[in-house]
Amino acid sequence: MTTGVIPGGPPPEPQPNGQQLPEQRREPISHQGLHVDNRTRSSVITARAAASFDPLGRSVATARSFVRDTLQGWGFGDIVDDAVVLTSELVTNAVVHAGTAADVLCLRSDDGVRIEVSDRYPERELPVQSSAVNMGSPDREGGRGLQLCAALAGRWGVEYTPTHKKVWFQLDMPERPVGTRAAGPCLPADLLPLADGRVRVAVVQIERGGSVTAWNEDAEELFGYAAKQVVGKPLTDLAAWPHTPGTSTGVAEALQLSRWEGSYGIRGAHGRVIPVYASHLRVRDTDGEPSTVCLLVRDHERAVLQTPLRLPATSDTGSTPEGPGADPFEVFIGSPAPDDLDGLLQRTVERARDMLDGDAAFLLLATDDETELEVRASTGLPSARQRFARVPVEAGPGRYGSARMPAVHDDLAAVPGAVPLLNSTGMRSVVTVPLKVEGRLTGSLGVAAEAPGRYSNEEALRLQFAADRIALAVESARLGELERLRRGSLSFLVEASDLLAGTLDRDQTLALMAQMTVPTLATWCAVYTIADQASDPYLSYVLHEDEELIDGIKSLLSKIAPPDPVPTPGARVWSAPGEAAHQAALRSSMRSLSLGDYSHHQIGTTIGPTLATAAAVGGETVVLPLVARNRVIGMLTLGKPTDEHFRQEILELAEDLSRRAALALDNARLYSERTAISQSLQRSLLPPGLPDVEGVEVDVIYRAAGEGNEVGGDFYDLFPIRDGAYGFAIGDVCGTGPEAAAVTGLARHALRLLAREGFDGPAVLERLNSAILDEGARSRFLTLLYGELWPQEDGSARLKVVCAGHPLPLRLRQDGTVEPAADPQPLLGVMEDLELYEQTITLDPGDVLLCVTDGVTERREGSRMLGDDGLADVLTTCTGLTAGAVAARIMRAVERFASDAPSDDMAILAMRVPDPQQ
Repeated sequence: MTTGVIPGGPPPEPQPNGQQLPEQRREPISHQGLHVDNRTRSSVITARAAASFDPLGRSVATARSFVRDTLQGWGFGDIVDDAVVLTSELVTNAVVHAGTAADVLCLRSDDGVRIEVSDRYPERELPVQSSAVNMGSPDREGGRGLQLCAALAGRWGVEYTPTHKKVWFQLDMPERPVGTRAAGPCLPADLLPLADGRVRVAVVQIERGGSVTAWNEDAEELFGYAAKQVVGKPLTDLAAWPHTPGTSTGVAEALQLSRWEGSYGIRGAHGRVIPVYASHLRVRDTDGEPSTVCLLVRDHERAVLQTPLRLPATSDTGSTPEGPGADPFEVFIGSPAPDDLDGLLQRTVERARDMLDGDAAFLLLATDDETELEVRASTGLPSARQRFARVPVEAGPGRYGSARMPAVHDDLAAVPGAVPLLNSTGMRSVVTVPLKVEGRLTGSLGVAAEAPGRYSNEEALRLQFAADRIALAVESARLGELERLRRGSLSFLVEASDLLAGTLDRDQTLALMAQMTVPTLATWCAVYTIADQASDPYLSYVLHEDEELIDGIKSLLSKIAPPDPVPTPGARVWSAPGEAAHQAALRSSMRSLSLGDYSHHQIGTTIGPTLATAAAVGGETVVLPLVARNRVIGMLTLGKPTDEHFRQEILELAEDLSRRAALALDNARLYSERTAISQSLQRSLLPPGLPDVEGVEVDVIYRAAGEGNEVGGDFYDLFPIRDGAYGFAIGDVCGTGPEAAAVTGLARHALRLLAREGFDGPAVLERLNSAILDEGARSRFLTLLYGELWPQEDGSARLKVVCAGHPLPLRLRQDGTVEPAADPQPLLGVMEDLELYEQTITLDPGDVLLCVTDGVTERREGSRMLGDDGLADVLTTCTGLTAGAVAARIMRAVERFASDAPSDDMAILAMRVPDPQQ
């Protein structure tokens, strides 16, 4: 999903209020450019927000959250529920039924809001007419979204372009009486919110670019910075948390919204984080320049700024929701009930808090084995710091230590740590009740208050009654979410397995491991590898969803001891990175404070990177072993930002991924070792270098085919036999691999030994043939061109050659003619009795002798083959070239002959007698 606030001019406006019929407009397919809406503009658009959602089922819930957050930020709480319902139906039509991405655009005007949902399937027309039609039963999927638009929206319509179909609806704000916007009942003094002496409200004004332009005296008192120290600097440099807890909106994004309320932290001059509750209002000056006015108080004084929640509407007849015909579930949750788990849980805690007039509420869900509870929703608490945190079901003896029984704590100050979730939150009294389905614990619901002694058994019974009503719905939604997660997990693991199986490169495997986990499973990831059992873990790869933080995390991890390579399966918590980041941030803050000059350079570059790194690794960090073939070969480390925790389902998915990744990494290691061995063996079968032959130019080009993990069968050699005489050979063993390598090694070393013993060419090859046949079943036939070379005093060179089944050598004369330089004879390794003979040739000055393996002559492109004639044609163009240039031109011609990579090894040996006249 991509979201953003769209600046710029006003968008298309809805029609005047008098028109109630939906619009349907189709642009001709041949039209080019964007559609222009020429309807009458009845109001001015004051804000707009847009988001794009992928064609996935979970995008519907994300779209609902986007619209809800946007409209609540604009202060349109009265129409949020209708807007969310309509958006849900229209986005479902786009991503589920049409199967395309959905674009959602929210437009705010003085009198209401217009929401547009576009898909990429204009061919799928909607049943919209100029007059009302019967679209069938409301229970049908098809057309239900349009029925809801007709029922809930003031105006709506459908528009078509060649590439998009857009459904829009307009919701008008209900008329309000002039004067009071919201009010609360009169309360006794002891029930009013607490404040520390004088309530200080920091007023900070932020210009378009995010820099501070005004900083009042209360801001100086709250945070310790004088105005001259912060004016002109971005507010985000002072924000201690990169994202607002409990939402996906960052501080920088919140400053761009027209209205916003929420919590975040400001790092004061003393280096400590001050939690604040903020109210942002976007304004513009007389020149039309926008800026944001921020009102900030201490978080525990949020009642000073927090907008009261709207109470549920009551019926005009005055009957209570708890009437005889009311559904107990709808009485507690409200109607319509959210159909996604997170929305249901959030509304549950809000209703529970309101029902018991509490300051905070929380809901935890049990894990599959019912041994732990996981925080899934809260209100009035720093939810992002607690979300997905886990606590044991049985924390101690008795009913107060078990989540299976209702419990009331009159004063948490008397029993510190009784409810770990509420530590350091200021809550004093709490009531908790279990959620049970058919006698099985599925979760726990709690309501807390800042005053002690607020709750008794009566409130516990009321809350338990409500919990019993919603437990089944929560469990049903949870099972539905688990099913979606399992399906997504299976798809994720299948894709991961395919990607990991597609490479045998170690570095690429490490990169894939990290890229598959970030950001899908974690915010950042580090991979440690272990070379062997005697080696220590080595930090091999680090990745963060924000590339600018990778170097900081890598530097931090390199300074602390790596996790222990424990082979026990499953994720275990590793606290060292968070502690090290906290200490580094503290030292950086202290150094900055000791300087006494809070310049932009110090705040932005000295404190900033350290605090950003600390925030990035400040959450939960877990380590999963990479075990392959009963040996720990590394560790996969996953981390969350400050105060965030992993879901149990995510950890289980990460464990499955770690097993596949470990096997892929070990396979890459084995493949690398095999490749290194093969390449080393291949080098040992070739001469380390070529001797200088006085009066003769010699050059060789050797190209092995394949991926480098198999030993080729082609070889060449040039070696001195005695004074003034040299032996040369070029051969090709049938096949590749270890068996071919054995024959290659036997042939190359036997040639040198026999030639230096004084045997002539035929005798050398006959004895080599016997040695190959002696190998029995391991023997391979061998084609070989062997010769002896004697440079002459007159500038020529005399050669004696034997061509045993090998492609014939070609002689290039100075006049450009090409001819074979030897006759074909039987190959080696097939017959016992060979009658071979040698042929004598003389290379005159300027002549070239070219020797190749069959990988050159058998180069193919479809049904065409280069062949001996094609090689001869290329050689005729090499008159006057040096031996090296001849070999290079032949190789270029062979490579260009076909577009595919060569499938056989190739060796080219060129010898040329220089012409002193050239």
